[in-house]
Amino acid sequence: MDIRFLSSLLEVVNTGSIAAAARNQMLTSAAVSQRIKALEQSLGCPLLNRSGHSAKPTEACLRLLPRLKHLVAETQALQNDLDQTGLTGDLKVGAVSTALTGIMPSVIKQLTAHLPDLNLQISPGTSANLYQQLLDKSLDVIIIVKPPFVCPKYLQTSTLYTEQLGFISSDTNTLSIKESLLNLPYIQYDRSAWGGAIADSYLLDCDIAANTLCELDALESIVLMVKRNMGVSLVPIWQGLEEVANNIKIQPISGKEYQRHIQLITHRQVGKERLIEAFSDTVMKASKELIKD
Repeated sequence: MDIRFLSSLLEVVNTGSIAAAARNQMLTSAAVSQRIKALEQSLGCPLLNRSGHSAKPTEACLRLLPRLKHLVAETQALQNDLDQTGLTGDLKVGAVSTALTGIMPSVIKQLTAHLPDLNLQISPGTSANLYQQLLDKSLDVIIIVKPPFVCPKYLQTSTLYTEQLGFISSDTNTLSIKESLLNLPYIQYDRSAWGGAIADSYLLDCDIAANTLCELDALESIVLMVKRNMGVSLVPIWQGLEEVANNIKIQPISGKEYQRHIQLITHRQVGKERLIEAFSDTVMKASKELIKD
């Protein structure tokens, strides 16, 4: 049984889609489907229930998942055992979109220069989704908004930096922040998102009933809509916002209660301690440089 086929099956289960799994593994959908079919023939049972563009594990697959995850993890550990430095192999990293455009380019550049045998696999996503993938051990380390709850003790958390909430509008807007939020269309940062809840709390604290145009968890898209003069919004002022903020007025919202904290969270993985340590050290150094700037 080819361990690569098992890896593809786990990726389909994690993403819920053959197409998404194929993108993450840089394969074609047909190749992933063929791998799943070969596993089903080998094991003598269906492993996925396919419906439209989605694919969900069968009951038989769910029973096998713990052992399959263990097999894939142990195979990866075998490869790492041959390297006495512990700095060779795959490291699966998840990051929110603002971290991908902010801190991650510097981190990738440094890791590529100093750890040429590291295979960095980066997955974008929302904080809640990436956190769940870390718990499932589909990811080794994540950079997300600080969870609104206490993390279990088997996770290690480190705060990298904070991002102040900001009000953004067209640079031709002459209204005050409160007047703008009361009278202009409001593009709402998804309230169910961990960062979006901070923006929503500001509206509640100020007793503002905004005229919501739409609600989404996509900060870059929100900025684009504001640039097109479709409305105003409350978003975190992230590193890199200024680069896309031409024709936009950015006004910080004062108060520590309106900050979102970006954290590095790691999960203990067999055979990956040195890789995770090296990645964490690099991210911490990059975050310090980010704060200086």
